[in-house]
Amino acid sequence: MMKKFKTYFLSLFIFFFITSIVSASEENDIYKKIDVFSEVLDKINKEFVDDVNQSDAMDAAINGVLQSLDPYSAYMSPESYQSMQTETSGEFGGLGIEVSMEAGVIKVITPMDDSPAAEAGVKAGDYIVRINDIQVQGKSLSEAVDIMRGPVGSDIEITVRRRGERKALVFNITREKIKVSSVKSEILDNKTGYLRLTSFNENSSGQISDKIKEFKKNKNVKNYILDLRNNPGGLLSQAIKITDFFIDSGEIVSTKSKRKYESRKFFARKGDIINGNTIVVLINYGSASASEIVAGALKDHKRAIIIGENSYGKGSVQSIIPLKNKGAIRLTVSKYYLPSGKSISEIGVSPDIEVAEGSDDFRFNTDTDNQLQFALELLNG
Repeated sequence: MMKKFKTYFLSLFIFFFITSIVSASEENDIYKKIDVFSEVLDKINKEFVDDVNQSDAMDAAINGVLQSLDPYSAYMSPESYQSMQTETSGEFGGLGIEVSMEAGVIKVITPMDDSPAAEAGVKAGDYIVRINDIQVQGKSLSEAVDIMRGPVGSDIEITVRRRGERKALVFNITREKIKVSSVKSEILDNKTGYLRLTSFNENSSGQISDKIKEFKKNKNVKNYILDLRNNPGGLLSQAIKITDFFIDSGEIVSTKSKRKYESRKFFARKGDIINGNTIVVLINYGSASASEIVAGALKDHKRAIIIGENSYGKGSVQSIIPLKNKGAIRLTVSKYYLPSGKSISEIGVSPDIEVAEGSDDFRFNTDTDNQLQFALELLNG
């Protein structure tokens, strides 16, 4: 027995000794990298042909570390952080587009409804390569966003590359004060309640509930269309509440994080606000994040028919973490998983029935909107 105990103790000691050596080795490697980084900064300062603002260089280095993680993590200077806080208050000046970084270029996730960008013809999936006379490549996401912002009423020229177009497209846009609306609704064909959700803000679920109550006063309304096209997402809590309106039980979404106590599962409560009536959900490439949670959960529960195009594939949660310098970092802290266990990240949600968008200027009009027209024909068939 004593011999076995000694052997166990020796094995344990060797394990911790090796672990400590590995940890010390990794720590030494980090310090070596920091020394190299300091040396590089010194060489730049002494040898580079032009004068360099070292503060800007450090900001770029911090941002480079974050953007090497994924397209959604980024550094915000104190000025950028202040602008972001202004933006989330509900009104801000700009073009009205949700963007991300991909391969060093700004990618449009979606233009907001009735925004200057949408009216000019900017589409989800466009790559912004030039802003006025400034090349975007090499700029951080926050830097590019700062360039696109400006006084209300001022003009800006953006050059984009679009899939399927051989030549670059140039758009001249006048900046406006952007008011983020959430829900639009109307009754189509006197029997279909149409709900257009443009973002998931703190009032979205209440607005959806109120609109459905109005629809139910019309005894002819038996079917529903939830339009999530070009919806870039928003609050997870709102995605959960809105999904819960339509399913009676079961898992809605789960989040998985490095910290186990932050990994959670969210379930539906009993009750279906439309009493089991048929619902169609419209999605496209501009449907992202919270939109994908709703569409994916309703698809997994076979509660809705999903029509349109594959969604964007942004299945991650970002937290804004303030820093001592009054700036902040946007950091991915967890990922979404659908009830089926599938991740949305870089995959998105595929429709049950794929229907191309059709005209670029459909403006959700049944005469030119292929997807909405198909949904109505399906419901009336």
